[in-house]
Amino acid sequence: MQKLNLKHTIRINILMLKLMGLWPEGNNTYTSNLYTLYAFVTIVVIMGGHNLFQTINICFVYKNLEALATTIFITSTEVLVSVKIYFFAQNIRTLKELLSSLNKDIFQPKNQLQMELVLPTLNFWKMVYWGFLFIVILTVVIWGILPLLTTSVESKQLPFTAWYPYDSTISPMYELTYLYQVLGMWYIAVSNVNIGTLFYALLTYVVVQCDILSDNFKNLVNGYSSVNRRIISCIRHHREILRFAQNTNHLFNMIILGQFITSTIVIATTLFMLTLVDPLSNEGVNIAIYAVSIITEIFVYCWFGNEVDVKVS
Repeated sequence: MQKLNLKHTIRINILMLKLMGLWPEGNNTYTSNLYTLYAFVTIVVIMGGHNLFQTINICFVYKNLEALATTIFITSTEVLVSVKIYFFAQNIRTLKELLSSLNKDIFQPKNQLQMELVLPTLNFWKMVYWGFLFIVILTVVIWGILPLLTTSVESKQLPFTAWYPYDSTISPMYELTYLYQVLGMWYIAVSNVNIGTLFYALLTYVVVQCDILSDNFKNLVNGYSSVNRRIISCIRHHREILRFAQNTNHLFNMIILGQFITSTIVIATTLFMLTLVDPLSNEGVNIAIYAVSIITEIFVYCWFGNEVDVKVS
């Protein structure tokens, strides 16, 4: 029977992480090469600078509750993504080893029936990935063009309020700053989606392995091989699943904790923002779409976690 490449499911996910500077080639971590320089520019210069200038702006607007809420509900999410990327990059070698373990024969479907059993689960992850990516891209596009549609050219409004050590309202600094904010926003959004969906993929692999193990137990007495040998194989498979799940939890537990804390703050702030604007206005719709994106992210985390719990039970 042809071997199933489980990592093939997440090939687009890995490609996007490479484009974001978050996935060095091979099984290596960051070394002294051009890709590390590229990663430094994207992570530190584009994302780090974007977050820094918005964070500094809090010191100038903290007395204005509305302006403070507007700044916090964006900045808190962006700072969380920075923390996510830090933990992700710190554990990149362990994560690659975890994905490489999927090539073990013990994780492979043993027959066509098991192949048909796991493919719908993997295809469901793909559907979630593209759906989640669409929602986030829609939000980012709206944020990127909203200042151009709702204000006059003379007002020189940026997508985000931030402090800069220069006058960002004069040309060409305004255009360059606008482009810088859009690039920072795209980087943060795409990185956040692909780190999150990679965690969903690892949970999906646990679900798939539980399905395979369950089918193996159901068919212990079928075939010509020894029942004892099959039982031993199932025990080994079960241990490997536990090891895979425990390593997944170890890699992402701090990221998920931070996600839930920050999302709670953001959702509360977003609902407060909706009380200050007309819900049917462009700004109200923009805030509502952002809230839907955050709630969707938390919902999907809970969904895949519940799927693992159900399969284990």
